[in-house]
Amino acid sequence: MRTLLAAAAVGVLPAGWAADARNAPGPADDPGAIRVLLVARTETTLSSQMNGTIGELQAELGQKVAKNALLAQFICTETQARAKVAGAELNMARQNLDAKRNLQKLNAAGDLEVLMATTEVEKTEGALTLARTQAGYCQVRAPFGGRIAKVLAKPHQTVSAGTPMFELVSDGPLKVRLNVPSNLLARLKPGTPLTVGIHETGKSYAAQVSAINARVDAVAQTVELEARLNAEHPELIPGMSGIARFTTGP
Repeated sequence: MRTLLAAAAVGVLPAGWAADARNAPGPADDPGAIRVLLVARTETTLSSQMNGTIGELQAELGQKVAKNALLAQFICTETQARAKVAGAELNMARQNLDAKRNLQKLNAAGDLEVLMATTEVEKTEGALTLARTQAGYCQVRAPFGGRIAKVLAKPHQTVSAGTPMFELVSDGPLKVRLNVPSNLLARLKPGTPLTVGIHETGKSYAAQVSAINARVDAVAQTVELEARLNAEHPELIPGMSGIARFTTGP
């Protein structure tokens, strides 16, 4: 550290540091530079859909997961038992309906009895569907492929419905978000090229405008844009920032 400070004091840096400085994006006060932020195309917070105790977590911070991958499992003995009872009640109701229909053919049961038996079957079918739906809440699965950005729950923790458990960001190309002065709006359109310099990597990437907000911020006199990178770059992750310069037009 002392060597580095001494080198900086005399204006000399190690070769690797000097190369990084030459490749880094330009200063933020460049009039042609606009601040940008990299964001995932899709990101969400996964919350518990039930009151219960977490049995185990099967996802860790930064882990890559596929769509429908199991992230957490609740202890659901009671919920599963209710679904089993509902299934048994449905079987009983169907058997009763079959018996009533056979008696009706023999003029031993009336239309009202058959109708009531039919209604009982429909009611127990609804109860079984509800029980199975609640049993499905025992597992927290990834709605899309991506990476775990944050783990908010712990094994054996008791949580209530709505408690955040994971933050998930999607894989694939990242979006670039930036705000530009509203007086440039007339010269911007989807497809307008720009160069994005990222501070964390010290590199620049080609991109183009993909969306323009339909409303101008009346206070800041800026308009929000989204851009997409022309290629995928594995070293880029959501949250990185930098500056953008339009290569044509503004």
